[in-house]
Amino acid sequence: MNRLAGKRVLITGASAGIGEACARHFAAQGAHLLLSARRLERIEALASELADAHGVETHTAAVDVTDRDSVATYVDGLAADGLTPDVLVNNAGKAKGLDTLQEGDLDHWDEMIDTNVKGLLYVTRAVLPHMIERDSGHVINIGSIAGRWVYPKGAVYNATKFAVRALSEAMNIDLLGTQIRVSSVDPGLAETEFSEVRFDGDTDRAASVYSDTVPLTADDVADAVIYVANAPPHVDIFNLVMMPTVQRYPGYIERKDG
Repeated sequence: MNRLAGKRVLITGASAGIGEACARHFAAQGAHLLLSARRLERIEALASELADAHGVETHTAAVDVTDRDSVATYVDGLAADGLTPDVLVNNAGKAKGLDTLQEGDLDHWDEMIDTNVKGLLYVTRAVLPHMIERDSGHVINIGSIAGRWVYPKGAVYNATKFAVRALSEAMNIDLLGTQIRVSSVDPGLAETEFSEVRFDGDTDRAASVYSDTVPLTADDVADAVIYVANAPPHVDIFNLVMMPTVQRYPGYIERKDG
């Protein structure tokens, strides 16, 4: 059963990767889209494509989730126009660097904390009161298995994703007595722009992360998001953890030469 047709979905970081894939999958279900990202031209092209292909309404905005005033203005504007989302997908996030804590780059730390934790908080804080006012809505946070198991040289990224997990669980408690659901989808090894961003555009190093193996794709993760969002209203899927079949733990990945 499709419960998403006609729903309005806000996706942060929708210009590429999992965010873009979520936009495509929600549009295919007949959901209307509120797409935000820093790269406006990319989401404008995506929005036009999906509106033509699926006949859904689309709205785009250049939003940096780390700018709390910009986020508040954006969400207040949506509410004023009657565009409060039924579903919020907190997808914007990043990893930067791969270093031991004692060798870590403080600028990288700030980027990850500002985007993965504070950005998620700013957007959710802005959206939730509008959902509470009408007593309906669903917040879906894109987490990571890095928020469940740490790995070498990932301490600060791990910490930000552990924070996403904690916030997802705590939000559910705070929203007891409402009809608003909170879920997180936590993927393992997934091939997107993620590693290219982590390694500052070093495409060869990024490609080596996925070499000789079969990782998840952005579409795989988006498919899981749709499953969570499409659950019956009385069902709250707190957490969905997923890995490719070749991975059974963060550091255990089957690789085959050639």
